[in-house]
Amino acid sequence: MTHHENLQKQRRGLNRVIHAFGYSIQGLQAAMHEPAFKQEAYLAFVLIPLSFYLGNNWVEISVLSGSVIFVLTVELLNTGLESAIDRVGPQWHDLSKRCKDLGSAAVLLSILLCMSIWLTALFLKFSRYL
Repeated sequence: MTHHENLQKQRRGLNRVIHAFGYSIQGLQAAMHEPAFKQEAYLAFVLIPLSFYLGNNWVEISVLSGSVIFVLTVELLNTGLESAIDRVGPQWHDLSKRCKDLGSAAVLLSILLCMSIWLTALFLKFSRYL
């Protein structure tokens, strides 16, 4: 088995930042091939601009849009966990299942948080019409 050294560890300064940014873009591109992330990203393209309408100030806009970005972030981490587990092997194992279940639970909690923030904001915005 050949051991390849990670060249990113040797980079310094702006060169490291530029390469890290490129890797981040590659990660986002890879995530767009994941159905769950793709659905959440499409929803983010609607919800983030909508947060500027729904929010009354920069704090509200930040909480609304930040909750959406938080879901995307947790989904990326969950996908990374699943990829690492799948790299180990396709065999069923209690710890592999537990890891994937915990990642899935984190995504669920982030979605529930986002939904509660958005539903509360919608209620407060439109409750005067009820």
